[in-house]
Amino acid sequence: MNITDIMHKVSSFFEEHIAPPHKITAVEPRRGEESTDGWAVIIEVYEERDYMKKYAKDEMLGVYAVTLDKDGEIESYSRQSTRYRSAVDS
Repeated sequence: MNITDIMHKVSSFFEEHIAPPHKITAVEPRRGEESTDGWAVIIEVYEERDYMKKYAKDEMLGVYAVTLDKDGEIESYSRQSTRYRSAVDS
């Protein structure tokens, strides 16, 4: 699988099961004994978008780490942090 396929698969998964994607910030191969054991992806998604709009608050983004196996199937994901969309990373 190429990076574009990985990005599409992760975006589709989050759109369907978690929350609407904002952007993918990293896609990296996981290295092991074989040439590639899978992929590691960092994705930002909108958290509680409707609630935040209703109360005129800045949108919250959740930052998730995702792992995929060498066939491109999602093995796991976990939220690493949340931040306001307008916040600048330090």
